Amino acid sequence: MSSAYDYAAQHAHRFVDQLLELLRIPSVSTDPAYKGEVQRAAEWIAEDMRRIGLDDVQIIPTAGHPLVYGQWLKAGLDKPTLLIYGHYDVQPAEIADGWTSDPFEPVIREGRVVARGASDDKGQVMIHLKAIEALLASSGCPVNVKYLIEGEEETSTVNLERFIRENSALLRADICLISDTNSRSLTQPEIVYGLRGLMCMEVVVSGPRYDLHSGRGGMIHNPAQALCEIIAALHDEQGRVAVPGFYDAVKPLSDEERVMLQRAEWTDAEWQAMMGDLPDWGEAGYNKIERSGARPTLEVNGISSGYNGEGFKTVLPARASAKLSCRLVPDQDPQVIYELVKVQIERLAPPTVRVSCRQYEGGRPAITPLNHPAMQAAVRAYARQWSAPMLFTRGGGSIPVVATIQQYLKLPVVLMGFGLPDSAAHGPDENFHLEMFHKGIATVIAYMHEVAT
Repeated sequence: MSSAYDYAAQHAHRFVDQLLELLRIPSVSTDPAYKGEVQRAAEWIAEDMRRIGLDDVQIIPTAGHPLVYGQWLKAGLDKPTLLIYGHYDVQPAEIADGWTSDPFEPVIREGRVVARGASDDKGQVMIHLKAIEALLASSGCPVNVKYLIEGEEETSTVNLERFIRENSALLRADICLISDTNSRSLTQPEIVYGLRGLMCMEVVVSGPRYDLHSGRGGMIHNPAQALCEIIAALHDEQGRVAVPGFYDAVKPLSDEERVMLQRAEWTDAEWQAMMGDLPDWGEAGYNKIERSGARPTLEVNGISSGYNGEGFKTVLPARASAKLSCRLVPDQDPQVIYELVKVQIERLAPPTVRVSCRQYEGGRPAITPLNHPAMQAAVRAYARQWSAPMLFTRGGGSIPVVATIQQYLKLPVVLMGFGLPDSAAHGPDENFHLEMFHKGIATVIAYMHEVAT
């Protein structure tokens, strides 16, 4: 019988055709008009699971879009069980957004599949489905597997979190494996071993009861100006967050970890491609890779006030608002951070305006120790496909389900990402490199064998 690697190579063209078929389904979870298409994508995933040979395949309704579950538990009680998570829903996309072709009619261009969801996350979900297909069709799978594929990752994690919390027995496993991140390049593998948490809030500054003629200025503290003064005071001149207590719970980086992260530092070419000739900015004493993944931040995501249309309107606005977010690291708590920032904003607010704050949904930071056996198995699996030594980094963003799985299922979460930095996830011409697709399948096959030993 041929090996799983041979099977994957022999069926490579069919695997790509199946990926294209799934990408043609516009499973946009944020728009109610696409509810039927999201359901159709769930049914496609479930049918492929059944064809592959998974057992107990279910389309599980939620208050929103359905989950798809399937399992194969015939490796034996002495073998580990992997819980594999992914999502089949996608962001909205239209030609008018800047796409060079229909976002839901995938095309192959210069070795890449261009379509919405190609990288985030349908291409990476298909890597896992095709890896288990290759194993079951050849020598058999050396581990037990459970697949949990959701349809609301791009909208909310509320229904998924509830399901995980209420179904810990069904989802019991030894390791959680997720592919929803990037590698550094086609030749340079990279593992994200930590993700920052998130706290989001809105600040509203109000003054007069209604917009006034700017001729009234000079006796009224303009709410837009007051808001800018408050925001400016939330950082010191060195870029450090100037909120008392903000850093109190931060787990410091070890010297060894800082040396390891330095290997994944931004190159000059990568920086210039994004920023041109502008210098970096941020918390003193840390380099760019540490600031963007291993240190907490406070960012302004949007400011709104007054008149912003064409031409000019000499108005003194009655209110101004800003959306703020904090990216958090272990061991910061989103609720604690919200209270600290809120108190500081209220302390900074002058008596000449009124200030209110509102908190939005957030998430906790997550990290898997590099010396964990599940993580070391991933390093060995990558080494079978890549000759370059592994880079390790912390992701600047969040994947909320990671912290949820760690909190309720107590599992180590391994992020094996096969996207690339230029995959344009969430953007126009999102794409997935076919070489990464096929190498990803082989790497996941290798990972199954590594964790089985």
